[in-house]
Amino acid sequence: MTLTLPTPPKVGMVSLGCPKALVDSERILTKLRSDGYQLSSEYEEADVVLVNTCGFLDSAKEESLAAIGEAIAENGRVIVTGCMGNEAEVIRQKFPEVLAITGPHQYESVVGAVHVAAPMPPSAYLNLVPESGLKLTPRHYSYLKISEGCNHRCSFCIIPSIRGDLVSRRPDAILREAEKLVAAGTKELLVISQDTSAYGVDLRHAAWPWKGGEVRAHMTDLARELGKLGAWVRLHYVYPYPHVDQVIPLMAEGLVTPYLDIPFQHAAPSVLKAMKRPANEAKVLERIRAWREICPDIAIRSSFVVGFPGETDADFEYLLQWLEEAQLDRVGGFRFEPVTGAAANALPGVVPEEVKEERYARLMETTARISAAKLQAKVGREIDVIIDVADGEGGASGRSQADAPEIDGEVHLRDAAEASPGDILRVLIEDADEHDLFGVPVS
Repeated sequence: MTLTLPTPPKVGMVSLGCPKALVDSERILTKLRSDGYQLSSEYEEADVVLVNTCGFLDSAKEESLAAIGEAIAENGRVIVTGCMGNEAEVIRQKFPEVLAITGPHQYESVVGAVHVAAPMPPSAYLNLVPESGLKLTPRHYSYLKISEGCNHRCSFCIIPSIRGDLVSRRPDAILREAEKLVAAGTKELLVISQDTSAYGVDLRHAAWPWKGGEVRAHMTDLARELGKLGAWVRLHYVYPYPHVDQVIPLMAEGLVTPYLDIPFQHAAPSVLKAMKRPANEAKVLERIRAWREICPDIAIRSSFVVGFPGETDADFEYLLQWLEEAQLDRVGGFRFEPVTGAAANALPGVVPEEVKEERYARLMETTARISAAKLQAKVGREIDVIIDVADGEGGASGRSQADAPEIDGEVHLRDAAEASPGDILRVLIEDADEHDLFGVPVS
């Protein structure tokens, strides 16, 4: 007798915002897939569409509302989750037809809402999911979230009010997840949280059994153990606490990718004070020099805000001079944008929009020049490159250890007909521009 299986509902997903939100989306889809749901990349084929929103900036909220509107127009059955879910009344007022709204990392609530909106027919044959979970990134790299929330109270940020204080995951649970990801084909682990350096503070850096020994809930210990798995380990959102110095030797040993993503935000002491961030920029420069002595290939990326309330011409010139000395490898720039609920909105000294634009242009010009010089210095060197895209006809693009996916530069290759996504190739660098490298695989 032929067994006819019931057709499971299909779920669509629109994931907005930062990599931390992307991990939330992956967890939600993993749970839904394990419950038997199918996934759809097309609005018209989905029985319900999830929109994982971002609510950090007003522009991000506008993008989230636009995505909700598009999903409703194209499908009609929409569930909203993520950071903007904390503003349910705003969403309801604009889109009363939304089926359900949940806040950030409320996995059980959003999955429950899907079960109500698109019930799963009972069948033991439908509840299938890979052990490593479902991913929204290519197979060869994965985001690894180690904590939620943040204990900082920066005046421009509302993340703690959205996601709460720091809550760290147990190190053994993180390492088990990382092992599964590597076993499933991950070649690069991108460690993310709101404050990676603070990992384990809430757990009092307690130790858990691991592989016949112990591992502490501490960034350095976790990085060391992750490095033993054989994948690139890239650290994001690292505040420059003193113990970050202990990670640099791990980079020099090859256990951790020589890359630090540090959100400096500014350099002028008065602006850092107004932002409620540490104002020890001179000491940071000394530490950067020390890091480069230990690990000459370390790449440092950061982001900076111009036009913060009270930022003077002198403050901005200070920032440019600091950048000239710091010689950061990758820099992202942002014009200050008021965020509803942020303390910075009430600060005096609002910077006119035309001044913000002029400062932003000068910031980008300065950092592009520094980047171009640093990349030009790599011409003639051989470096490792992880392949992201290959056309099968000799063209391929990937990233060096100095480049995180989607936010940094790329390495474009010729004569790479054998390259496939996920391959790590030795490449001779032949040319460079302001952001990217160009090279050929070394046979």
